[in-house]
Amino acid sequence: MTKEEVRKRIEVLKKEIEKYRYAYHVLNQSLISDEALDSLKKELFDLEQKYPEFITPDSPTQRVSGEALKFFKKVRHEVPMISLNDAFSEDDMKNWYERIKKLLKPEQIKKIEFYCEHKFDGLAISLIYEDGIFKIGSTRGNGIIGEDVTQNLKTIESIPLKLRLFNNLPHILEVRGEVLLTKKEFLRINQEQEKNNLPPYANPRNVAAGSVRQLDPKITASRHLVFYAYDLITDLGVKTHEEKHLLLKELGFKTHIDNKKVSSLEEVFKRHQELYKQRDKLPYEIDGMVVIVNDNKIFKELGTIGKAPRGAIAYKFPPKEATTIVENIIVQVGRTGVLTPVAVLKPVSLGGTIVTRSTLHNKEEIKRLGLKIGDTVIVHRAGDVIPQVSEVLVRLRSGKEKNFVMPKQCPICKTEVVEDKGGIIVRCPNKNCPARSQERLYHFVGKGGFDMKGIGPKIINRLLDEGLIQDASDLFDLKEGDIKVLERYGEKSSQNIIRAINSHKQISFDRFLYSLSILHLGE
Repeated sequence: MTKEEVRKRIEVLKKEIEKYRYAYHVLNQSLISDEALDSLKKELFDLEQKYPEFITPDSPTQRVSGEALKFFKKVRHEVPMISLNDAFSEDDMKNWYERIKKLLKPEQIKKIEFYCEHKFDGLAISLIYEDGIFKIGSTRGNGIIGEDVTQNLKTIESIPLKLRLFNNLPHILEVRGEVLLTKKEFLRINQEQEKNNLPPYANPRNVAAGSVRQLDPKITASRHLVFYAYDLITDLGVKTHEEKHLLLKELGFKTHIDNKKVSSLEEVFKRHQELYKQRDKLPYEIDGMVVIVNDNKIFKELGTIGKAPRGAIAYKFPPKEATTIVENIIVQVGRTGVLTPVAVLKPVSLGGTIVTRSTLHNKEEIKRLGLKIGDTVIVHRAGDVIPQVSEVLVRLRSGKEKNFVMPKQCPICKTEVVEDKGGIIVRCPNKNCPARSQERLYHFVGKGGFDMKGIGPKIINRLLDEGLIQDASDLFDLKEGDIKVLERYGEKSSQNIIRAINSHKQISFDRFLYSLSILHLGE
């Protein structure tokens, strides 16, 4: 073949392979056997190896390429990747609907329809296409700054490397969606873990997130991840969210066929019940249903509140529950001095995670539950995240259970406690209480404050124990030499700690205020 014939053959092979990818991953149609498809890919690979000048970024051979990365670059999201507020009941949904109706005109309220889609339990991802070619893929991160995981996302077959219909699209186009691991693949990976005498992974979401953040794309490719698109960020003039999904499918993305437009809250409730019943039969994990105002103009007009859009909400499934025994109740002292009772639980698996602790909030909550040490209780995951004791099974009592009484003194500094809010809140008034100081430091370096990545409770505790710091300001006086002399802390560890501190000497004023642990002052 002449060079021109090779070039044309490569282009034909790329188009043919893309046609089969689209049919399989988007249309759920298998037009060709895996063996035949592999043969086409092999021919393409061989031609590109012989004529590397014809290799392009959208070639199927480029899904796994290059050396492993040393680190992930940061990516700024031009449009913030905000999260959704949660609803857990029909009353929550009705309240949400009433709130948004107050912001709309009567004629807009009459037009309201909702688009219902699966709330995937995976990792949110942003994809940037430049002239129709996949350019940058990044994680949500903090919503403003994410990590560039482009090479890893290229390994996911359901992400098109080149858009269909791209000739009529703008120079830059952004799509967002979720990276998932199927239950079947999760089972396979855990079986491999077991064969290699390694601990099993807790849930598919953790594996999906960890797979996307592998520095070596070959590891990501071995996990067989799936991508579902759920939003088109670039304005292409479509009028509804439903139309966005139809267009995403035409562009070459996998969208879920069970997504549905409904015209009333009653239909939302019906759809939610249907989805809840189907949940265990789905090939992947979902933790609820996303409900979005379908009209894009109305959705935009509703705006955002805090970090969430007003026109969309995550309608969660009833929390997963389990029974266990409260083996003890301990008291923790927070950064503002509040004493919080915490139930020490007999370890129990809840939603894929082993739970051993559950906050009891305050003494009034213990009284409301009628809880005693030794009781058998029902524990659920509030929002599928925070473990909470929801009910005491009093009929299972043996008579050996013990009442719990809040201490009269701080368990750490022995200062006499004070009560406020009608005796509900018990507080240590000692501002120099070691527990308060410790919690304030955790808060100071944490995500909402200075966000010093890599400096967590273990490092803070060690610095306090060694007398290297007493309060937050001492962190900025530390030198590498102060740390590297400590046992188990070498030159590299000390450099990383000092670098993390020095890189956060300047932060925004609102984050600075929040980091100071001022009572009643939150984000």
